[in-house]
Parts: sequence; structure tokens; C-alpha cells
Amino acid sequence: MALFKSGNPTLTDKIFNKSLELDASLQGTMTVKGAINKFGFMMLLLLAGAAFNWHLFYEHKAPTMMTLMMVGVFGGLITGLVISFKPNWAQYLAPLYALLEGLFIGGISAVLNEAFAKAYPGLIMQAVGLTFGVAFSMFILYNFRIIKATERFKSVIITATLGIAIFYLISMVLGFFGVNIGFMTDSSMLSIGISLFVVAIAALNLILDFDMIEKGAESGAPKFMEWYGAFGLMITIVWLYIEILKLLSKLASRD
Repeated sequence: MALFKSGNPTLTDKIFNKSLELDASLQGTMTVKGAINKFGFMMLLLLAGAAFNWHLFYEHKAPTMMTLMMVGVFGGLITGLVISFKPNWAQYLAPLYALLEGLFIGGISAVLNEAFAKAYPGLIMQAVGLTFGVAFSMFILYNFRIIKATERFKSVIITATLGIAIFYLISMVLGFFGVNIGFMTDSSMLSIGISLFVVAIAALNLILDFDMIEKGAESGAPKFMEWYGAFGLMITIVWLYIEILKLLSKLASRD
């Protein structure tokens, strides 16, 4: 089946088709409502982790906060990879992934909030507000089929997402050798333009994610795929928040 095509690498044909081979009758089938409810629970866990690490920073426990932030980065990466290869484990590991991502987001948000406390005191709240606003807008646009996840639309967004991933990977590898790509981190108009483009692609990936969850429910995927769908959606939301945070930081640096 070519139903499950998403720019999010965790929501793919292979994963959903493989899940359909399992005995769904033992646990019921996936529903859109179930996936959204589980995403809501994961979001609460993410916010709790973020609030905890944020609080540590402002209690002058920066070393502890930084340690937990790195645990969130690498722990989240490892957990995410395990879930990607073992989707039936999502019901156990997806909540842990949310907590780990919360530790990372809380730490990086606290650091940037302090760095731009004078130049841009509302940086974090604006980034949070924009993230939820964009996500809700994409949901409305998808729900009312104002934007449809056509095959051409999917192909364009997937291609753009892969291009961004490759570009980021190249930048990271060059960074290990001391080569800094200036227009990726400075506050030039080119850098801001790139950030706007990446934010737009991340937002449009939400359309694909909503479509994948809906198609999964329609095809009768096993119940545990609700957790997997929520996990995939959270990856995109976290990506969107980080990109919006980077964009606002660049804009603040120009003031």
C-alpha cells in the first residue's frame, strides 16, 4: 500500500504495513481519537520534563540542568531509534521519549531565555505560542481539507525534508572539523530566510503526519500504533519548536 507516505521517517509505508501483519484482534485497532489522546498525554510529560529542567537552571543548578539536557538529547535519540525499529514498543517507550525531549527543550529554552533576557524578554513564550498556533492551524487546514495530502504534495514535502536533513548532517560533520557554515547560525537575511523555509517545511510535515494517523486508523492498524502515531507527531512538533526558536533568536540578534 502507498497510503503511508510522510516526511517524518517514523511514519512510513513499511512501518504501518508491518504493523498490520500483527494480530490486531488481541488488542483492538487504532483510532484517530486514541492517537490524539496519547499525544496529549505525551505532551503533558514533555511539558513536565521541560518545566523541571527550566526550574533547575533558575535555581542556579546549571551543571545539573546541562547534564539532564544532554541526557535528554542522547537518550531521546536512542529511544527514538528503538521505537522506529520496534513500533510495538512505542506503548512502553513513547512516554519516556516525551520526558527526555522535555529535558532537552527545557534546558535549551532556559539557556536562550537567559541569553536574550534583555534584547528579547518574551522569546520563549512567543516560540511556544507560535508552535501551538502553527500546529493548530495545520490541523484546521487538514481537517477541513483546505490543504490536501495529495501524492504530489507528499512528494514535495518529503523531498524538501530529506534535503534539510542532509544539509544539517553535512553542517554537523563539517563542524566536527572546525568548519563553520556562517549563514546557518548568523543573523543575516539569508540565514533568516533559510530558517523561515525550514519552519514552513516542518509545519507542512504536520499535514502529512495527520494524514498518516488517519490512514492508519482507516486501515485497521493495531492499537499500539496509536502510541507510535503520537510519537511520530511529537517528533515533528519538537522539530517545529526548535526551528521557531532558532528563527526568533536570529531575529532578536539583529535588534
